[in-house]
Amino acid sequence: MRLLVPLAAVAVLAACSSGDGASPAGSTPSAATTPSPVATTPTNPYADLSASRLSQQLLSAASTGNADKVELLLAAGAELESRDSRDRTPLLLAVTRDRVEAARVLVDAGADPDALDDRHDTPWLVTGVTGSVAMAKVVLEADPDLTIRNRFGGISHIPASERGHADYVAYVLDTTDIAVDHVNDLGWTALLEAVILGQGTEPWQQIVESLVRHGADVSIADRNGITPLQHARRLGFTEIARILERA
Repeated sequence: MRLLVPLAAVAVLAACSSGDGASPAGSTPSAATTPSPVATTPTNPYADLSASRLSQQLLSAASTGNADKVELLLAAGAELESRDSRDRTPLLLAVTRDRVEAARVLVDAGADPDALDDRHDTPWLVTGVTGSVAMAKVVLEADPDLTIRNRFGGISHIPASERGHADYVAYVLDTTDIAVDHVNDLGWTALLEAVILGQGTEPWQQIVESLVRHGADVSIADRNGITPLQHARRLGFTEIARILERA
């Protein structure tokens, strides 16, 4: 006796064996047919700025310490040695305001640590004014010229000694070959400035100790022939006088 196959069953079997590649309803497409995500490259928001605007933005970013913006601006073509109205470079502005991370980006990009402004300051010289050891470490990576003089004929550890930046003076003397007995245009060494312009308290005592320990000549007198020890006694700086007497 012949078996009769229902027509509906025949239709289902034909669809499954037709080889058209169609997936059953509700199934997940294979990995081979899944579209790949399209990779996108972030655009630099400063890419279309003019050269002058790039320079202005870079000077501002360095001054405020926006290290990420500094990096983007340099990538967009900002001039590394841009100058403001006082001939200050981005690095000099970052150093002046102790923006360490921004300064690091600039130094890594090759910024000049010896670029002079209209007051004859350089990024390195200004570290002696601010007394920032962290910044001194960054700028030293750029191999600054330690012999460049400021407008008073001094080098970095002299204003630092005057201002009581004890940690800075110790660091610079410990890590560089800066001229300990350099004499500025006033006829003063760092030792004389620490005594004459200092307050005689602990920071200046530490500075005198550091200078003496690194071989400062305690006999170098000012233009009137007065030695650091004589100044210390005159000013009543007893502890500094003791340090100098032992030297």
